[in-house]
Amino acid sequence: MADDTPRGAILQRDRKTYAIVPRTPVGLVSPAVLEAISSVIRKYNIPITKITSGQRLALVGLQRDEVDQVWHDLKMEVGQAMELCVHYVQACPGTEVCKFGVRDSLGLGLELEKLYVGMDLPAKIKIGVSGCPFCCAESYVRDIGLIGKKKGWILTFGGNSGGRPRIGDVIAKDIGDVEAVSLVQRCLEYYRNNVDKKLRTARFVEKTGIEVIRKAVLK
Repeated sequence: MADDTPRGAILQRDRKTYAIVPRTPVGLVSPAVLEAISSVIRKYNIPITKITSGQRLALVGLQRDEVDQVWHDLKMEVGQAMELCVHYVQACPGTEVCKFGVRDSLGLGLELEKLYVGMDLPAKIKIGVSGCPFCCAESYVRDIGLIGKKKGWILTFGGNSGGRPRIGDVIAKDIGDVEAVSLVQRCLEYYRNNVDKKLRTARFVEKTGIEVIRKAVLK
């Protein structure tokens, strides 16, 4: 992005207006957050508000001189959308409310969000946490995925839902919350230390081989 791009802003197709993506960890929003977003939409006459695939709200069509004012009014953190880092953690309701949930996907998702979102990496990373094998958080097509089963989490690596989709490979099965958090960190660090710049995890796995990666992160 250009040096003069406003903080947390994405230049749009018309080359005049911008979008911002406030951070909403694992897609949870409070009444205060909803009220703040509603308020700025009305105040600045923002023409488009879009729910993204990452369980966030994109506010689209801001003028350049409005961006900083909108962030000031929102009092929310910037959600990474273009940076080379962990962008977000997507999570389903899990055992919090869903009758099919077998593991606490919201709790684990929030922990991963707190620890790793914004972590500098060679390319963007997306994480999905699903509280049961139905995989409603699309974990198998995220760079790092966690799928809950009664005996523990399945952790996958190298998924992608883009133009060259790829199902992530299983790194470990039947792991607990603490081990899952630790293994996510080891996967991120191994990827960061061994990949060419801007190569996403799906292509990294194809180039390196999942057995090499699995052996390295499970040591």
